[in-house]
Amino acid sequence: MTAQHGRKPIRVLRVIARLNIGGPAIQAISLTSRLERLGYMTTLLRGREGPREGSMDDLAAELGVQPRLIGALRRDPGPHDALALAQLVSIMRAQRPDVVHTHAAKAGALGRLAALIAFPFPKDRPVLVHTFHGHSLSGYFSRRVDAVYRAIERLLARWTDVLIAVSEEVRDELVALGVAHQDKFVVVPLGFNLDQFAADPQACAQARRAVREELAIPATATLITLIARLVPIKRVDRFLRAALHLADLDHARFLIVGDGELRETLRDSAEARALGAKLRWAGFRRDIPAVCAASDVVVLTSDNEGTPVSLIEAGAAGVPTISTRVGGAAAVVRDGETGLLVRRDDGDELVAHIRRLAHDAGLRARMGEAARTHVQEAFSIDTLVAGIDGLYRSLLENRTRAASK
Repeated sequence: MTAQHGRKPIRVLRVIARLNIGGPAIQAISLTSRLERLGYMTTLLRGREGPREGSMDDLAAELGVQPRLIGALRRDPGPHDALALAQLVSIMRAQRPDVVHTHAAKAGALGRLAALIAFPFPKDRPVLVHTFHGHSLSGYFSRRVDAVYRAIERLLARWTDVLIAVSEEVRDELVALGVAHQDKFVVVPLGFNLDQFAADPQACAQARRAVREELAIPATATLITLIARLVPIKRVDRFLRAALHLADLDHARFLIVGDGELRETLRDSAEARALGAKLRWAGFRRDIPAVCAASDVVVLTSDNEGTPVSLIEAGAAGVPTISTRVGGAAAVVRDGETGLLVRRDDGDELVAHIRRLAHDAGLRARMGEAARTHVQEAFSIDTLVAGIDGLYRSLLENRTRAASK
């Protein structure tokens, strides 16, 4: 990688626990690739994915990014964390990066701790940046475990130069949880290359037909889709209950795209069995633009989120969305304009909103077009790269000025 205008490249060490399918992995890979042309030299360190999480290795290969595997770095805590920490410390001491940027909870904890160990003196330490793509500080674990994790995040925040939140909602939740003062945060929205979702009408129609034929979904059906990992926090059970309440809609069909630890439990549930042929399970898919083209409404039923990628991608494809009002969902779904928001535990409202869009093709079309415009403007990859580049350079300049005093 070469420096811009002959300047010495800015060395970045980017750390993520796993490149599983989802927004954090897309961000880590995209930033590694896109920042190169702006004078950066990035090493992307990644851990191992779980057996049913899928992988974004195909995107890394497409963008020419070669992540370095830290085999002991995994999502779940255990004795392997000590080995992962030692490997991170060794790499940092060898590379002496200008910036260490960690993504999500596990990599954030081990990556920042490794930097503090590798460079115990502040004057030698790289700039430390951590991105909260959401958070798991409430709703995931027991109250005691939540308290321990919050204490860890508060301690690490003291030594971190800046904390990034992907939405104002996520920032506000973290401030309310006492992770750090609001002044410690900057909000940098997610950014994606959404060109593949903006195909011409003929290509979209072809993709719609192909996916529906493959999954035996009638061409005239109104397809309600959920795209998510099959894990507890995504509350796919909530989607299944809503679908069962809508089984009276003869023209409606329901599609679940994703995989995860709850696959067998969900597929064997009473709701799934009762829905029968009206419900399709697609597993992990690489052709999400085609899935969106085949869908009439995309739904998210999570208990917690950062900024939901599935809603951004659906909006880019011109598909209206319905989401629980959690995390950064409101930054993607403009309630009543690009889609509809529901209270997290209000099953009746969820059913009513799905029924409303299922019945009204004109409303779906209007919301879909508004969603396309909003998403393309708010979540572009160019805006993300410019924001991160500006942040890095500002932090490094501040560090240089402070050292010269």
